[in-house]
Amino acid sequence: MSVEVGSKLQGKVTGITNFGAFVELPEGSTGLVHISEVADKYVKDINEHLKVGDEVEVKVINVNDGKIGLSIKKAKENVTSQSQSHNKKRNSNPKRRSESFEAKMNRFLKDSEDRLASLRKNTESKRGGRGAKKG
Repeated sequence: MSVEVGSKLQGKVTGITNFGAFVELPEGSTGLVHISEVADKYVKDINEHLKVGDEVEVKVINVNDGKIGLSIKKAKENVTSQSQSHNKKRNSNPKRRSESFEAKMNRFLKDSEDRLASLRKNTESKRGGRGAKKG
């Protein structure tokens, strides 16, 4: 079985650098999981997520000149995207949509006017009488 873009494979972490982790694939080839492809959230320190010797599921995202690009988050993506789409269907509650566009716009304008009024009040008091032009 050759390494093809889009395939999911089990691999073993063989090395960790500050920019990613090297993963040995079943055929003995090695690919790189860039730090941005480790988790869905920002990864400051890769050591908080992976250790040498960890078994991980990876998805092949590119193959260029014998270099294999891998992703852990995209290997998990299909499972999470299915559960998220299921949750979206459940959360589309008609009661939340009951407020009309006009009502939302009126609420926004009122809040906006209140904020502007308090901003004007605070800035006008700071302008005071100083700095007036001398005639």
